[in-house]
Amino acid sequence: MSLMDEILALEWEQFSAVKNEGGPAPCQQDPVSFDIMRRSQLMTWPEPLLQSYRQDLLCAKAEERNLMTEKYARMMESTAPESYAALADALPVLSEAHQKLVESVIVPQIRWMEQYVEQYPKLAAGNRRIYTSEDSLYETSYETYLRGELSTYSDETLRLYQAFVKELLDSGRNVMIEVMENTVRFYGFASLEHAESCQK
Repeated sequence: MSLMDEILALEWEQFSAVKNEGGPAPCQQDPVSFDIMRRSQLMTWPEPLLQSYRQDLLCAKAEERNLMTEKYARMMESTAPESYAALADALPVLSEAHQKLVESVIVPQIRWMEQYVEQYPKLAAGNRRIYTSEDSLYETSYETYLRGELSTYSDETLRLYQAFVKELLDSGRNVMIEVMENTVRFYGFASLEHAESCQK
């Protein structure tokens, strides 16, 4: 099994086990779409970051923690504050340094998402809203989702992720566009431009 396939198997194991009110969500019964979305992101990561994240998942499994449950719980701080308050004490405490690092790597990624929306408005119409200020009980923004996910990374994985973001900035790359390029190719389009031209 490849490193990426191992990560995806570990993620799916945790994701499909997340408990929701009303039973499993439709996305928890769709491993193909899950694989495409997550693989499209992980394909952009350098190997040391993948290795460190795999270790996070393995450690969580050994400790009987579910990082996906923690991710979605942290998103609720913005989308459902009252429900989050009932869960907050069960979540690992994040150091101030960890939280600052999370926020520092969110900033450039918001800019990348803005650029993606500007360049591919038809495709982007199907994506999440961008900003935490746009959250509601029924909709979670890209910013809030990203904050929730980054908050589950270990300190080492987060440091490697920060280095990855810096490398992207230094080379002028937009990782959001790269992720979406991977995604549309999995769905049979030749490029983002091709996928955009096919949208109504």
